[in-house]
Amino acid sequence: MKPKKNPNHDLNRYSGIFFSFGLALTLFLSWQAIEWKNYRKKVFDYERLKVEQQEEEEIPITDHLKPPTPPPPPPPAPEIIHVVDNEVEIIKTVILSTETNQDEIIFVDVEHVDVIEEFIDEDIPFAIIEDVPIFPGCEDVPKTQRRECFQEKIDQHIRRTFEYPKVAQHLGIQGKVYVSFVIAKDGFIVNIRSRGPDKSLTQEAERIIIALPQMIPGKQRGKPVRVPFSVPITFRLQQTP
Repeated sequence: MKPKKNPNHDLNRYSGIFFSFGLALTLFLSWQAIEWKNYRKKVFDYERLKVEQQEEEEIPITDHLKPPTPPPPPPPAPEIIHVVDNEVEIIKTVILSTETNQDEIIFVDVEHVDVIEEFIDEDIPFAIIEDVPIFPGCEDVPKTQRRECFQEKIDQHIRRTFEYPKVAQHLGIQGKVYVSFVIAKDGFIVNIRSRGPDKSLTQEAERIIIALPQMIPGKQRGKPVRVPFSVPITFRLQQTP
């Protein structure tokens, strides 16, 4: 007996392929269903702003009102006219001549004139003062030689009272100190100032100037005045062989 089915058209032999294809298609559709996302559509509307054309306000042109012209000022009151008699005597002024001749004697009355003494309240430098300060011992020296006598007495005083500071000797400090001072109206020494390389040297220089004696003050036009003066003092160490 012959079979009714054609062995060449047997569908069972492709069942595995169909099963695999169906299974893959099912998995793909399931995956798409799971991953599917639904977004809610939003409708965005906008309104157009309608700007209506504003009507331009017409400003009427007006003329500036001019203030009324003020009335003219009233005319000035007439002056009172006094009637003067023609018989009034007129005093004539006689101008005398000021010209003189050689024979005429002129007397001039001079009033007493008070002489006001000028008050001098300023420092007069030693180089230009009329009467220099007088150092004790220079009283009998002529006026023309008092400057030299003053300088000589100052040098003698410095050499006699000079003491080299021990601190400066130990440290080997030396140099020149410039000292300035003022001889006051009473002859005393005031306003001592010094400038030097070390404080110990300046202190010694000021001590020497403070020890100056009282002097006869300098005079300008016969009046005592303040006289500034400056002197350099040299501090020098002697080198022992």
